[in-house]
Formats: sequence, C-alpha cells, structure tokens
Amino acid sequence: MPFVRSSAPRPRFFSNYVRTGALMAALIALLALGGHAIGGAQGMLLFGAFGLLMNFGMYWFSDRIALMAHRAQPVTRAEAPTIYAIVQRLTERAGMPMPHIYVIPSTAANAFATGRNPAHAAVAVTEGILQILNERQLEAVLAHELSHVKNRDILISTIAAGVAGLVSTIGHVMQWGFMLGGARSDDEDRGGGLAALAWMIVAPIIAVLIQLAISRSRELGADASGATLCGHPEDLASALRRLEDAQEVRPYEFAGPATAHLFIVNPLRGAAATVMNLLSTHPPIEERIRRLEAMRV
Repeated sequence: MPFVRSSAPRPRFFSNYVRTGALMAALIALLALGGHAIGGAQGMLLFGAFGLLMNFGMYWFSDRIALMAHRAQPVTRAEAPTIYAIVQRLTERAGMPMPHIYVIPSTAANAFATGRNPAHAAVAVTEGILQILNERQLEAVLAHELSHVKNRDILISTIAAGVAGLVSTIGHVMQWGFMLGGARSDDEDRGGGLAALAWMIVAPIIAVLIQLAISRSRELGADASGATLCGHPEDLASALRRLEDAQEVRPYEFAGPATAHLFIVNPLRGAAATVMNLLSTHPPIEERIRRLEAMRV
C-alpha cells in the first residue's frame, strides 16, 4: 500500500526543528549567563571559546568513541548482504553517500547511527535486532537512523551535550569559588550572591533537562523523516513496539547514560530507567507510535 501523508505531520515535523532551535538558544543563554557571572564579558568570551574547542573535539571523534564503546565490528557486503542492500536502497533514495556498516555483538535488539556528517557516517545494528525484525521493519529502523545522519542530529546532540557540560562546569567552578573565597564585592553588579548561588545550583539542572529535551525532539524528527524515507510509517511503528518489548526481555548489556541518546529505543532499563524517567533521552514509545500512525490517512 503506498505511503500517503496527511496534512498533520508537516507542521509537526517543522515544529520539532523550531523547538530544537529554541532549546539550543536557551542552552547558549545559560552558558552566556554563567560566563558573565564568573568573569563578566571576558568570562563569556573565555567559556564560549572553550565550548567551541570542546565541541569540535567531540564532533570530530564522537563516532569512533561510540563505536568502540559498544564493541561494534565493521562488516562487509558479503557478511551482511541484507543490511547493505537496504542501506544502499535508502541512501540512493535520500541522495546520501553509503555509510559504514557495523554489527554489535549483542543479543539485545537495538541500533544507532553516528558520524560527523553524511560523508563520514556509520550505522550500527545489534545481532539481536536482525533476529526479531522482518525486512520491512528493519528497513524502517535503518531509515530512522539514516535520517539522524541526514538531519545533522549528531552535530546538534554533540553541541547540546557540550554546552550542557560546560554550564555544569561553570556551576562547579562557582561553587569552589564561593567555598574558597566567598562572594566577591562586586556580586551586586551581577545580581548578588544569592542570584549567583541560585544560578550555580539550578542552571546545571536546567541545562541537562534542555539537552534531554533536544534529544527527544530529534527522535521525533527522525521518526517522521525516517517514515517518509522508507514510505511505510506503520512498519516503523511496529518495529518500535517490538524493540521496546524486546528490551524488557533482553536488556542491552553495553548500555550507558553517555550514549543512550544514540539508540532508536532507550537501552537503559531497570532501576536506572525508573529513577531517571523524567530525564529520558527518548519520548515515550506510545507517543512515537501514535504520531507514526497519524501519518497515514
């Protein structure tokens, strides 16, 4: 059955980008306020420059770090002909170069994409996902991951993580400054000691929440563009449902908070997932499925 888009997904798709832009602006504003609080205009410039350098390093090496952290192994076309055929079909349709293909030695079912741009991208799938999804569902999952690459989501999430980390670092520096030297005499010029104290406690929390909100927004965006790319939103919806159920049975053994946002479904399970529910890097599966089902007339 051919894919037909209703009138609803288009504004929702663009609203994800507007929301991401607003959230990124809020993160930058927090960083600027922190830099100003700790060192005035020079502080803003210093932390801004440091943030750029840190983001550059993370952006350039994040793909290698992620692949190594998850024991991903490169595979050839002869070793994984189905995956190669699907990815080649999707990349040709999307006008993208062929990414490197990796397989993760895990019976858990999941997948992620990484890389600094479409020309330097990699797609990794677990052995488990190849066992539980049919070819149409696997194509939908790979379309989702390729959409992350095409939409430059890796760059966006890397910048968000770097800025959020820098905001937290400023908070820690300010805490040590207060403990070792107390409030400065010119604190009144920058909102007073109480305002600085509130900033260094609250701002890092807000920064993390904004970072996670950006991650959730990008997942919804990749769902929409991935469903459009593969042409079958119902296949992505059924794949998400099956992957979520599979995670309950066989949790991903290499899961960690630092890279959880990369995966198509949240790999964190158990007590950590329960306690950190409000800090999830992924929207609820039910919401994602509902949006995908709404993409059909």
